[in-house]
Amino acid sequence: MKKSIGTIGEHLRSLRERESLSLREVASHIGIDTSLLGKIERNQRQPTKDQIKHIATFFKIEEKLLIKEMLSDQFAYRIIEEKVGIDTLKIAGDKIEIFKANKKK
Repeated sequence: MKKSIGTIGEHLRSLRERESLSLREVASHIGIDTSLLGKIERNQRQPTKDQIKHIATFFKIEEKLLIKEMLSDQFAYRIIEEKVGIDTLKIAGDKIEIFKANKKK
């Protein structure tokens, strides 16, 4: 069985629909324009960290989960745009370990 992986926009739409809330209601509670929330749900825009914080608080979910979703979307889109292989993520993972080690020194 294939694991279903969605975008942050799809996740937000799912959360909103699960609660039977309109775009206007959610946008009002998190302090953004309705059209911006619609663009985020359609993956035409990425939420800011501040918007993610408000979304996480509103839906009572972990902020780090949303940040991971947003970053993974950005990585995936960038790899596709640059036409590089998935091995780019392995290289990035190796660099993260090096950067962390250097930061501790």
